[in-house]
Amino acid sequence: MIAPEENQKELVEIGDLGYWLPQNAFCIFFGPTLASKGDEIRPASAVNVFGRIVGDATVLKQVSEVERIAIDRADG
Repeated sequence: MIAPEENQKELVEIGDLGYWLPQNAFCIFFGPTLASKGDEIRPASAVNVFGRIVGDATVLKQVSEVERIAIDRADG
């Protein structure tokens, strides 16, 4: 099932959670990407932004490719 385009953004913020339709991928944005210019955070193409990380998302820069992380929904 493919999600519809919704809340599409070409620039996102640190901590944004997104869904990238072209690759059916869940994205966590915590810094510049290969598509970024300067300090902006630019996905490869527009993403559906549906949430945010509560706290400092830049700690994800310390996670290696083989590590697992867990994301829980914050109540409130």
